[in-house]
Amino acid sequence: MCYGRHHQRPFSKDHFAAAAADPQNADAAAAAEDLRSRLAETEARLARARAREAELSRRLEEMKRFVSVMEILETYLARRFSEQRDRVERRLGPSPRS
Repeated sequence: MCYGRHHQRPFSKDHFAAAAADPQNADAAAAAEDLRSRLAETEARLARARAREAELSRRLEEMKRFVSVMEILETYLARRFSEQRDRVERRLGPSPRS
């Protein structure tokens, strides 16, 4: 409860502006502003890293689908090759003439 007093949030910009007016608190306000700036940069880097991760995840899923299709094609082509080889061997094999 505030008990009738207007209470500022402890880390609001107004709080730091009031603190900066006091010479003893000027260094603390500057340090807080520096930390706020560094936090903003870190958050921006984190957002870029998350976007990059999402793009890489999307590309990975796309590559997995591609590999899956290639494996299906490989299996199909191997079966067709085997069937054709068997057909040719039957045609070229020894004739049943006795």
